Amino acid sequence: MHLDDIMMANSPGDEDQTDLLTKTKPKTKRPPLYKVMLLNDDFTPMEFVVHVLERFFGLNHAQAFEIMLTVHKKGLAVVGVFSHEIAETKVAQVMDFARRHQHPLQCTMEKEE
Repeated sequence: MHLDDIMMANSPGDEDQTDLLTKTKPKTKRPPLYKVMLLNDDFTPMEFVVHVLERFFGLNHAQAFEIMLTVHKKGLAVVGVFSHEIAETKVAQVMDFARRHQHPLQCTMEKEE
């Protein structure tokens, strides 16, 4: 018997190969998303909040102004929904920027339900 004959005898038949093609792939779960929120305080100027929203969340002036008013009136507002890594980065950027400008602005994140 030749080596080629042994290899052929041990290789799977066509029916085995079709089984592999017809098996369903398990559904992959989507990664959780996180809401990034700004919290109201009595010290951070409204203009600063608008600037933060424009700079870190890509909002135009009108959108940023509306969200700033929501934060002011309701105590907080969701400013975006992101993957964990991006949400974490946005929160860190906003908090760092606020501290460097000596404002107590708070930015938090929580898992979206």
